[in-house]
Amino acid sequence: MADYTLYSYFRSSCSARLRIILNLKGISYDTVPVNLLNGEQLTDSHRALNPSATVPLLVSRRAHDDGFKIGQSIAALEFLEEVHPETPILPPASDPKGRAVVRTLVNIVSSDTQPVTNLRIMQRVRKLGGNAEDWNKELMTDGMRAYESIVKDCAGKYSFGDSVTMADACLLPAAWNAERFGVDLKAFPTISRVVENLSQHPAVIKAHYLNQPDTPDNLKAQK
Repeated sequence: MADYTLYSYFRSSCSARLRIILNLKGISYDTVPVNLLNGEQLTDSHRALNPSATVPLLVSRRAHDDGFKIGQSIAALEFLEEVHPETPILPPASDPKGRAVVRTLVNIVSSDTQPVTNLRIMQRVRKLGGNAEDWNKELMTDGMRAYESIVKDCAGKYSFGDSVTMADACLLPAAWNAERFGVDLKAFPTISRVVENLSQHPAVIKAHYLNQPDTPDNLKAQK
Protein backbone atom coordinates (compact mmCIF):
# COMPACT_ATOMS: atom_id res chain seq x y z
CA MET A 1 0.00 0.00 0.00
CA ALA A 2 1.21 3.51 -0.80
CA ASP A 3 2.14 5.78 2.10
CA TYR A 4 -0.44 8.41 1.11
CA THR A 5 -3.61 8.95 -0.87
CA LEU A 6 -3.88 12.24 -2.73
CA TYR A 7 -7.32 13.51 -3.69
CA SER A 8 -6.52 15.67 -6.68
CA TYR A 9 -7.74 17.33 -9.86
CA PHE A 10 -5.38 17.22 -12.81
CA ARG A 11 -5.42 20.99 -13.40
CA SER A 12 -5.55 22.07 -9.77
CA SER A 13 -2.42 24.12 -9.07
CA CYS A 14 -2.71 23.35 -5.35
CA SER A 15 -2.80 19.62 -6.09
CA ALA A 16 0.23 19.98 -8.36
CA ARG A 17 2.21 21.47 -5.47
CA LEU A 18 1.82 18.23 -3.56
CA ARG A 19 2.48 16.01 -6.55
CA ILE A 20 5.77 17.80 -7.18
CA ILE A 21 6.99 17.45 -3.60
CA LEU A 22 5.77 13.87 -3.14
CA ASN A 23 7.67 12.97 -6.31
CA LEU A 24 10.74 14.97 -5.27
CA LYS A 25 10.89 13.26 -1.90
CA GLY A 26 10.27 9.83 -3.41
CA ILE A 27 7.14 9.25 -1.32
CA SER A 28 4.65 6.68 -2.57
CA TYR A 29 1.08 7.83 -3.12
CA ASP A 30 -2.10 6.87 -4.90
CA THR A 31 -4.25 9.44 -6.68
CA VAL A 32 -8.02 9.71 -6.31
CA PRO A 33 -9.34 12.10 -8.97
CA VAL A 34 -11.94 14.69 -7.94
CA ASN A 35 -13.52 16.42 -10.93
CA LEU A 36 -13.97 20.07 -9.97
CA LEU A 37 -15.86 20.95 -13.13
CA ASN A 38 -18.46 18.31 -12.29
CA GLY A 39 -18.73 19.56 -8.71
CA GLU A 40 -17.43 16.36 -7.12
CA GLN A 41 -15.69 18.45 -4.46
CA LEU A 42 -19.11 19.62 -3.29
CA THR A 43 -20.56 16.19 -2.61
CA ASP A 44 -21.39 15.10 0.92
CA SER A 45 -18.86 12.28 0.69
CA HIS A 46 -16.01 14.65 -0.18
CA ARG A 47 -17.05 17.27 2.38
CA ALA A 48 -16.93 14.53 5.00
CA LEU A 49 -13.25 14.08 4.15
CA ASN A 50 -12.41 17.75 3.58
CA PRO A 51 -14.86 20.28 5.05
CA SER A 52 -13.40 22.99 2.80
CA ALA A 53 -14.83 21.13 -0.22
CA THR A 54 -11.57 21.56 -2.11
CA VAL A 55 -8.57 19.67 -3.36
CA PRO A 56 -5.96 18.64 -2.59
CA LEU A 57 -6.63 16.37 0.33
CA LEU A 58 -3.69 14.34 1.58
CA VAL A 59 -4.49 11.23 3.63
CA SER A 60 -1.71 9.33 5.37
CA ARG A 61 -1.87 5.55 5.05
CA ARG A 62 1.14 5.02 7.30
CA ALA A 63 0.22 2.64 10.10
CA HIS A 64 0.93 5.02 12.98
CA ASP A 65 -0.89 7.99 11.43
CA ASP A 66 -4.39 6.45 11.70
CA GLY A 67 -5.63 7.98 8.42
CA PHE A 68 -4.50 11.51 9.31
CA LYS A 69 -5.94 14.01 6.80
CA ILE A 70 -4.68 17.41 5.65
CA GLY A 71 -7.00 19.50 3.50
CA GLN A 72 -4.72 22.48 2.79
CA SER A 73 -1.75 22.23 0.45
CA ILE A 74 0.74 24.38 2.37
CA ALA A 75 0.00 22.63 5.65
CA ALA A 76 0.53 19.35 3.81
CA LEU A 77 3.87 20.56 2.41
CA GLU A 78 5.03 21.57 5.88
CA PHE A 79 3.91 18.18 7.25
CA LEU A 80 5.79 16.29 4.55
CA GLU A 81 8.90 18.33 5.28
CA GLU A 82 8.73 17.45 8.95
CA VAL A 83 8.05 13.73 8.61
CA HIS A 84 10.13 13.14 5.45
CA PRO A 85 13.12 15.47 5.94
CA GLU A 86 15.61 13.47 3.88
CA THR A 87 15.11 15.64 0.78
CA PRO A 88 14.56 19.10 2.28
CA ILE A 89 12.29 21.67 0.68
CA LEU A 90 13.24 24.48 3.05
CA PRO A 91 16.65 25.96 3.84
CA PRO A 92 18.16 24.52 7.05
CA ALA A 93 17.01 25.71 10.47
CA SER A 94 20.38 27.44 10.79
CA ASP A 95 19.22 29.85 8.04
CA PRO A 96 16.02 31.41 9.43
CA LYS A 97 16.23 34.32 6.98
CA GLY A 98 16.38 31.93 4.06
CA ARG A 99 13.42 29.97 5.39
CA ALA A 100 11.47 33.21 5.74
CA VAL A 101 12.27 34.18 2.14
CA VAL A 102 11.08 30.82 0.83
CA ARG A 103 7.88 31.07 2.87
CA THR A 104 7.35 34.62 1.60
CA LEU A 105 7.54 33.35 -1.98
CA VAL A 106 5.15 30.53 -1.07
CA ASN A 107 2.64 32.99 0.33
CA ILE A 108 2.78 35.34 -2.65
CA VAL A 109 1.33 32.46 -4.62
CA SER A 110 -0.74 30.60 -2.03
CA SER A 111 -2.21 33.59 -0.17
CA ASP A 112 -2.13 36.57 -2.55
CA THR A 113 -2.62 35.05 -5.99
CA GLN A 114 -4.23 31.60 -6.16
CA PRO A 115 -7.18 32.15 -3.79
CA VAL A 116 -8.50 35.10 -5.82
CA THR A 117 -8.09 33.39 -9.20
CA ASN A 118 -9.43 29.89 -8.55
CA LEU A 119 -12.52 28.27 -10.06
CA ARG A 120 -14.80 29.31 -7.21
CA ILE A 121 -13.87 32.99 -7.60
CA MET A 122 -14.09 32.86 -11.40
CA GLN A 123 -17.64 31.57 -11.11
CA ARG A 124 -18.55 34.44 -8.80
CA VAL A 125 -16.96 37.04 -11.07
CA ARG A 126 -19.06 35.75 -13.96
CA LYS A 127 -22.23 35.86 -11.85
CA LEU A 128 -21.49 39.52 -11.15
CA GLY A 129 -21.16 40.20 -14.87
CA GLY A 130 -17.39 40.44 -14.97
CA ASN A 131 -14.83 38.91 -17.31
CA ALA A 132 -13.21 36.16 -15.25
CA GLU A 133 -10.40 35.63 -17.74
CA ASP A 134 -9.34 39.28 -17.63
CA TRP A 135 -9.68 39.24 -13.84
CA ASN A 136 -7.33 36.26 -13.60
CA LYS A 137 -4.79 37.66 -16.04
CA GLU A 138 -4.52 40.94 -14.13
CA LEU A 139 -4.21 39.35 -10.69
CA MET A 140 -1.84 36.64 -11.88
CA THR A 141 0.36 39.29 -13.47
CA ASP A 142 0.42 41.15 -10.15
CA GLY A 143 1.45 37.96 -8.39
CA MET A 144 4.22 37.19 -10.85
CA ARG A 145 5.49 40.76 -10.53
CA ALA A 146 5.70 40.47 -6.75
CA TYR A 147 7.39 37.07 -6.95
CA GLU A 148 9.93 38.36 -9.48
CA SER A 149 10.85 41.33 -7.30
CA ILE A 150 11.95 38.98 -4.50
CA VAL A 151 13.20 35.94 -6.38
CA LYS A 152 15.65 37.93 -8.50
CA ASP A 153 17.83 38.40 -5.41
CA CYS A 154 17.80 34.80 -4.15
CA ALA A 155 17.44 32.54 -7.19
CA GLY A 156 20.08 30.18 -8.45
CA LYS A 157 18.97 27.34 -10.67
CA TYR A 158 15.67 27.44 -8.77
CA SER A 159 13.79 30.01 -6.69
CA PHE A 160 16.16 29.83 -3.74
CA GLY A 161 19.62 28.72 -4.71
CA ASP A 162 20.12 25.45 -6.55
CA SER A 163 17.75 23.12 -4.69
CA VAL A 164 14.02 22.74 -5.26
CA THR A 165 12.01 24.23 -2.41
CA MET A 166 8.35 24.51 -1.58
CA ALA A 167 8.47 27.92 -3.27
CA ASP A 168 9.16 26.20 -6.58
CA ALA A 169 6.31 23.76 -5.97
CA CYS A 170 4.00 26.77 -5.68
CA LEU A 171 5.53 28.83 -8.48
CA LEU A 172 5.46 26.32 -11.29
CA PRO A 173 1.73 25.44 -11.24
CA ALA A 174 1.01 29.17 -10.86
CA ALA A 175 3.14 29.82 -13.94
CA TRP A 176 1.25 27.13 -15.89
CA ASN A 177 -2.01 28.84 -14.99
CA ALA A 178 -0.67 32.31 -15.72
CA GLU A 179 0.39 31.30 -19.22
CA ARG A 180 -3.01 29.67 -19.74
CA PHE A 181 -4.67 33.04 -19.05
CA GLY A 182 -2.33 34.97 -21.33
CA VAL A 183 0.32 36.28 -18.92
CA ASP A 184 3.63 36.84 -20.72
CA LEU A 185 6.23 35.24 -18.46
CA LYS A 186 8.99 36.77 -20.58
CA ALA A 187 8.28 39.98 -18.68
CA PHE A 188 9.71 38.21 -15.60
CA PRO A 189 13.19 36.98 -16.56
CA THR A 190 14.11 35.28 -13.29
CA ILE A 191 10.80 33.44 -13.10
CA SER A 192 11.16 32.41 -16.74
CA ARG A 193 14.62 30.95 -16.09
CA VAL A 194 13.50 29.12 -12.96
CA VAL A 195 10.40 27.74 -14.69
CA GLU A 196 12.51 26.45 -17.57
CA ASN A 197 14.86 24.68 -15.15
CA LEU A 198 12.00 23.22 -13.14
CA SER A 199 10.25 21.98 -16.27
CA GLN A 200 13.14 19.61 -16.91
CA HIS A 201 13.09 18.06 -13.41
CA PRO A 202 11.79 14.44 -13.34
CA ALA A 203 9.61 15.13 -10.29
CA VAL A 204 7.95 17.98 -12.16
CA ILE A 205 7.47 16.05 -15.39
CA LYS A 206 5.68 13.30 -13.46
CA ALA A 207 3.55 15.91 -11.67
CA HIS A 208 2.59 17.86 -14.80
CA TYR A 209 -1.13 18.24 -15.36
CA LEU A 210 -0.87 16.50 -18.75
CA ASN A 211 0.47 13.34 -17.08
CA GLN A 212 -2.25 12.62 -14.52
CA PRO A 213 -4.69 9.69 -14.47
CA ASP A 214 -7.63 12.09 -14.85
CA THR A 215 -6.11 14.19 -17.63
CA PRO A 216 -8.62 14.16 -20.52
CA ASP A 217 -7.47 12.21 -23.55
CA ASN A 218 -7.66 15.28 -25.81
CA LEU A 219 -5.12 17.07 -23.60
CA LYS A 220 -2.85 14.03 -23.28
CA ALA A 221 -2.68 14.03 -27.06
CA GLN A 222 -1.05 17.47 -26.94
CA LYS A 223 2.06 16.17 -25.20
